[in-house]
Amino acid sequence: MKATLKERTRYYFENVMSKGPMSLIKWLAVISLLVILVCAVIIIAFGIKSSPDAEGPLDFIEGAWQSLMATLDSGTMGGDEGWSFRMVRFIATIAGIFLISILIGSISSGIDEKLGELRKGRSRVLESNHTLILGWSEKVFSIIRELVEANSNQRKPSIVILADRDKVEMEDEIRNKVEHFGNTRIICRSGSPLESSDITVVNPNEARSIIVLAPEHENSDTHVIKSVLALTNGKNRRQEPYHIVAEIKDPGNMEAAELVGNNEAVYVLSAELISRVTAQTCRQSGLSIVYSDLLQFEGDEIYFQHEPALEGKTYKEALHAYEDSAIIGVYTHAGKVMINPPMDTVFGKNDQVIAISEDDDTVVMNGKKPSQFDATLFHAGSATVSKTESTLILGWNARGKRILEELDNYVPEGSRVSVMAISDTVEADVAYLQQSLKRQRITYYRGDINDRRTLQEIHPETFDHIILLSYMGDLGVQESDAKTLICLLHLRNLSEQHRKDFNIVSEMLDMRNRELADVAKADDFIVSDNLVSLMLSQLSENKALKKVYDILFEAEGSEMYLKPVTNYVKPGVPVDFYTLVESAALKNETAIGYRLISKSNDSASAYGVTVNPAKSEKVTFSEQDKLIVLAED
Repeated sequence: MKATLKERTRYYFENVMSKGPMSLIKWLAVISLLVILVCAVIIIAFGIKSSPDAEGPLDFIEGAWQSLMATLDSGTMGGDEGWSFRMVRFIATIAGIFLISILIGSISSGIDEKLGELRKGRSRVLESNHTLILGWSEKVFSIIRELVEANSNQRKPSIVILADRDKVEMEDEIRNKVEHFGNTRIICRSGSPLESSDITVVNPNEARSIIVLAPEHENSDTHVIKSVLALTNGKNRRQEPYHIVAEIKDPGNMEAAELVGNNEAVYVLSAELISRVTAQTCRQSGLSIVYSDLLQFEGDEIYFQHEPALEGKTYKEALHAYEDSAIIGVYTHAGKVMINPPMDTVFGKNDQVIAISEDDDTVVMNGKKPSQFDATLFHAGSATVSKTESTLILGWNARGKRILEELDNYVPEGSRVSVMAISDTVEADVAYLQQSLKRQRITYYRGDINDRRTLQEIHPETFDHIILLSYMGDLGVQESDAKTLICLLHLRNLSEQHRKDFNIVSEMLDMRNRELADVAKADDFIVSDNLVSLMLSQLSENKALKKVYDILFEAEGSEMYLKPVTNYVKPGVPVDFYTLVESAALKNETAIGYRLISKSNDSASAYGVTVNPAKSEKVTFSEQDKLIVLAED
């Protein structure tokens, strides 16, 4: 069937309108020009004068000008004279009213459309040397806080976030949950971190580092792996390797993640990290403060520094070569990390020192080592007899099994662990652990951790360590954290009744609920996904730190210990930290700090924990004080 003229005209008009405001404005300009020319031709054709008293008719240019004025402003025809001239100007004015109205509407529509596009966050980011975050979860706020702190001494730093969320909503949520931005600019863009075309918008080729967050839903690892693949296999990717840091939750997905990472990505196994930190910190009072200090950008951090003057010198000599930095290892030119290596390890050419220091520019060889040490200050201490340990697990989730397997690497043989929970999986997990644990004997009690009478019956005061786990998976996040908070309140009350400090490590799912827990002492540590955020932030600044953390958080090799200071120096005598470093080195250990038990309840003094003290300052220790060392056992 052949289309009619009306249908063709309508179809053409629809096509014009679909091309947007600019196409319509062009046509309005053409129509306006035609109206003006027609009016000018009429004036010339009929010899119309501007007024009866005029000497002659208007010429073409003057007629076109008068028609243009009438089109743009209807008020100009109020003083017109002569009906012929008035009629021409009236036609131009009527046409102008419609054309100008349509023009204003089109411009307004175009502005609204452009604002809508800007609100969608689809414009290309022109930043360079920025930190790029792909994905969105509660961890993003902790990461931003840490990066803001790390960027405080940088020039015009920026953080760019790409997530499948509304741009304005992301910006509002960040402003509500992050108090200070310092000199750091936060730029949000809406798009899928799984699509290379969307990732291109945030300029990954000029990013300093890229953090890939796992979303808060099932199959999150698949999401992370595909995002990393979109980066490493992108059509327009840069030739230089990316600096990618990503989170993986299931160890079974690590092999696939390493394949797509193409040696450009380092991964944080969140479940493994939290399990290891929980197992280590529950056994040593004050260790949680040390880890918190090292993982945060505020305070002392771990740095790598090349120092040519160390070439040919031993690791023991390097320990005394820095006044304001605590040396903990060697990073060889081949990329190998050695934490607390043998004291006679020699620094080779291009080897770097691994140090705990306030900033990268404070890792300076300014040591004031005395020519010789007063050996009378050294003290061997009494031999420590390892005794069996008892651990109470309250609540249960998928991490429980991994925590107990990790704890089995540290406790003496013959230790015991009791689990009290109500969960669909706990009985099967306990049955498995009864066969797999080598040093611990496990017992299961079915009970409600929020019931005070049930807690009293299990006698928490008789246990050396208490681990409070969230019921994640079985309950919602808020309900699970509510159960944890209630149990924590009961435990603190029982601690006051029995006049015994409970060594508690509790787990929180939502960081906002951590403030409600109101941590009161170093033995009351709250572990959460915030640890993963801190680790991701640190690795985004230096990927090589992954090798350091792998050693520190594994049972093999050297780890952090808080040992009696009497094992190293005599109590009651002022000693400087050089002396402590020397005494520890004689035992093939690296001293990095100390804890004063007299300040163990003072939060303002970090519960008595001092990491990387000035080595020349003298301190008088008591018999209860501890030395923080890196040692193999």
